[in-house]
Amino acid sequence: MDLAVGNVLTGKVTGITKFGAFVSLAPGKSGLVHISEIANTYVNDVSEFLSVGQDVTVKIIGIDQNGRINLSIKAAVPSQERPAAQRSANTRERTSQQAPKKSAVTAQPGTDLFSEPVQTSNDPAFEDKLKKFMQLSDSKIADARQYSERGGGRRRRGK
Repeated sequence: MDLAVGNVLTGKVTGITKFGAFVSLAPGKSGLVHISEIANTYVNDVSEFLSVGQDVTVKIIGIDQNGRINLSIKAAVPSQERPAAQRSANTRERTSQQAPKKSAVTAQPGTDLFSEPVQTSNDPAFEDKLKKFMQLSDSKIADARQYSERGGGRRRRGK
């Protein structure tokens, strides 16, 4: 049996721990389904979802240098059966993984590290919310400055 990342296989749960479940895939080969890869919902206790001896469909999501196999039950489920919130989270994750990584920036004397152009939104509702937030923030800052300039108001300075 060829064990490669991306393969979807059927295995048998051989052990349950606090952090996941061990699944036997082939004679002499087993892998771990981490607690975060068991279901599309929050999993507090693995034994609520799985039991020893249960047959499960898993997808191989990773094999490390030591030959340990990382498995996922929720990745083995076709995408149309997943809840919409999970699909959007996975889409964001894939997009962030595909984004080019920025290299470390070293400051040159006389340069500004924050001079990159800021992306603005064309959403009018967002712009309105941002404007209200800025006005409220400016108002609170002005009140705080006025209070601190008065010396705190009620404190007495005595000898």
